[in-house]
Amino acid sequence: MSAPVPLRLRPLEIGDVLDETFRLYRRNFLLLAGVSVGFSIPLAAVAGYGFAALYSAFIDQAASGNPTDLSTLAPALTAIGVGTLINFALLPLLYGSVSLAICEAALGRPVTLRKVLGGALRRYFHVAGYLALLLLMAIAFCLFPLWIWIAVGWAAVLPVMFVENTGLVDAMRRSWRLVQGQWWRTFFILLLVYLLNYVVSLALEAFLYLGQILLSIFLSQFVAFAIYEAGAIVVGGLTIPILQIALVLIYFDLRVRKEGLDLFQLAQRVSVPPPALA
Repeated sequence: MSAPVPLRLRPLEIGDVLDETFRLYRRNFLLLAGVSVGFSIPLAAVAGYGFAALYSAFIDQAASGNPTDLSTLAPALTAIGVGTLINFALLPLLYGSVSLAICEAALGRPVTLRKVLGGALRRYFHVAGYLALLLLMAIAFCLFPLWIWIAVGWAAVLPVMFVENTGLVDAMRRSWRLVQGQWWRTFFILLLVYLLNYVVSLALEAFLYLGQILLSIFLSQFVAFAIYEAGAIVVGGLTIPILQIALVLIYFDLRVRKEGLDLFQLAQRVSVPPPALA
C-alpha cells in the first residue's frame, strides 16, 4: 500500500479543522469506517437480541395477565449485560485503532489494518485507563464544568500516546501542557465538532427509523425494533472517527502554534536533496 500524503502542518482555523477532518476521513474511509463498524457489530448483535427478547417477554406477560416473572427475563437481561461487558472490552481497541490510523495517515505513513490493530493492542491498557478515568470523573464529579475543564485539557492524550510513543501518565501531562493557554479555543473546536457529529448521527438514525417503520409492516415489531437498535449501534460506529480525527488535528495544531512544528517540517523538506538529472 502506498504511503498517504502527510498532513500539511500549519495553524488551523476552525473551518480548516472541519475541512481537514472530512478530507482525512474520506481518504481513509474504508479503514476507519471498517475498524469502527467491525468493533460495533458484536455489540449490535448482542444488544439487538437482548432488547428484542426483553420487550417480547414483557409484552407476553402483559398479554397473559400473569404477574411479572423476572426469571423469564433472565436470557434478555443476560444478553444486555454481556453486550455491556463486550462494549467496555472493545472500546480501548476501537479508539486506539482509530486514533493510531489517523495519526499514521497524518504523518504520511502506510496504514494497514494489521498495523493499527497491533498498535492498539500494545497500548490497550493505556487507552483503557484513559477512558476509565474519563468515565469515573464523569460519575464522581458533582460539578460537570470541572469534568469538561479536565477533559479538554486531556484532549490530546491519544494522539500524544501514539505519535510520541509515551505512556498514559506522560501523555496526560504532555496534553495538559499543549492545551494550556489554548483551552477556550480547543473547547470551542471540540464543541463544534461534537455538535456536527450529533447532527450527522441524528440524520443517519432518521433513515434507520424510517427503515424500522417499513420493516414493521412485514416483520414483528419486536424484530423491527431489534434491527433498529442494532443498526443504530453500527451507524454510531461510523461517526466515531469524526471526533478522533478532530483530536489528532488539534494535537498537531497545538504543536504548530507552541513548538513551530510546521517550520520543522519545512526544514526537513528543504534539506532533502533534489533528484539527480539524467
